[in-house]
Amino acid sequence: MATQYPPPSKRQKRAQAELTSTQADLSNTIPDGTVRIRFVDQATGQTGTLPVLTVPLSQASTKNLEILLNELKDQSDDRIPYRFFPFNSPEALGDKEDIYTALIKTGKADAESEITLQYAPQAVFRVQAVSRCAAAISGHGDNILAVQFSPVSSSRMASGSGDKTVRIWDCDTGTPVHTLKGHSKWVLAVAYSPDGALLASGGYDNEVRIWDPNTGKGINNALKGHTGFITSLAWEPYHLQEEGRPRVASSSKDGTVRVWDAVGGKTDFALTGHKASCTCVKWGGTGYIYTSSHDKTIKVWNAATQSLVHTLSGHAHWINHLALSTDFVLRTSYHDHTRKVLATHEEKLAKAKARFEKAATVAGEIVERLASASEDCTIFLWTPLTSSKAVTRMTGHQKQINQVCFSPDGTLLASAAWDNHVKLWSARDGKFLFTLRAHVGPVYMTSFSADSRLLASASKDTTLKVWDIRTGKVKEDLPGHKDQVFALDWAPDGERVGSGGADKQVRIWRN
Repeated sequence: MATQYPPPSKRQKRAQAELTSTQADLSNTIPDGTVRIRFVDQATGQTGTLPVLTVPLSQASTKNLEILLNELKDQSDDRIPYRFFPFNSPEALGDKEDIYTALIKTGKADAESEITLQYAPQAVFRVQAVSRCAAAISGHGDNILAVQFSPVSSSRMASGSGDKTVRIWDCDTGTPVHTLKGHSKWVLAVAYSPDGALLASGGYDNEVRIWDPNTGKGINNALKGHTGFITSLAWEPYHLQEEGRPRVASSSKDGTVRVWDAVGGKTDFALTGHKASCTCVKWGGTGYIYTSSHDKTIKVWNAATQSLVHTLSGHAHWINHLALSTDFVLRTSYHDHTRKVLATHEEKLAKAKARFEKAATVAGEIVERLASASEDCTIFLWTPLTSSKAVTRMTGHQKQINQVCFSPDGTLLASAAWDNHVKLWSARDGKFLFTLRAHVGPVYMTSFSADSRLLASASKDTTLKVWDIRTGKVKEDLPGHKDQVFALDWAPDGERVGSGGADKQVRIWRN
């Protein structure tokens, strides 16, 4: 049995806190001398009012630079953790690195010249890597094809299965809360509304159903209109919704996308124009709907006028998946890591809008980036609000790409493919960062932790893996499933990871 160490005492905790707030002394191997450092905001590319500083080499560690930058920005009382990128490099300095060892000693820079460090804030909270299976829950009678946590908390998770049901699970106790029956064939997609009050599901029976996840009852009858199975679902962002009239978009094998009034139970409008099966739909925070298809194109629609804005072309084969740089804030609306409960609708609306604008603002402008993953083994990065031309084409995968997802802070992009690899890219310019190698079967899905420091991946090889984003190494290997893992989600509050697959078991993972 493993040795259990006692938790640290109050005195040890106090000493540790004092140690982290003071400057770090570097080893004596660093020579005397100074280096000139210019801080540049990565989001704007501007220095602003920050001066160029002369810093002793012996004090130029990542931690000391972070303290220094917080002092310069008058944030010493409420320090923000930063990442530093030297000379526009896609790779940040490590938490324990210093300028001399990382740049000067390796010949990437010399002490005589000015060193430019781009800085980007990290999340002020830290998510712990999940390391154990807290619950393995049976109940579904067939493959589990979709899982999603509620945006409110990780205590509730929905799963859709080949047994024609949707189940809602209590993740605190590892027990089923409701079994939602109504679909007559496989359930292929589940999606919570941004406020967590409704749940949509779509299936092989060409129907979309809306449920109340608290009571387990259906709202209205099935939403009928599609003539092919449902491939994905996307809710209208909370800050764009009319009060009391939430809408959900569904993409289908029939080549159309329909927008439904979830409470009224009828079609609001249909978007037709694709020449083949629609594979994915995303509803952006500026009111645009993005759809991808087997016809190799992405279409950008204005939801207010129901008109086509752009057709994005470039892929040479089917497009499998889309991701938006604002997916995380749109999914969670006014819910954040503080878990503060807001009383009025106006407060919720204002907070959801402010969170979206903060996440999407780059150099003073609203920028929503879109990534598309295709069977042609490439990913395209787009800025559809301003241009119908791709920002870049990302190559490197050897086989078809299943899924792409942006990190919650919008700086990274992960792609999962049939070549057994996950690749990490810079979401700003599409530069390649790492290949995450450890899976021995195709990787179906990835999901970032809420602080963007960790990534979970699910594979045909029956395992989940948790990766450290900064190093590109496996942090935790999570075996346990007895067959391939199709569905994966990291709860927006960071507490749990949920997974499901061909072994018909839902697994909840905790740290």
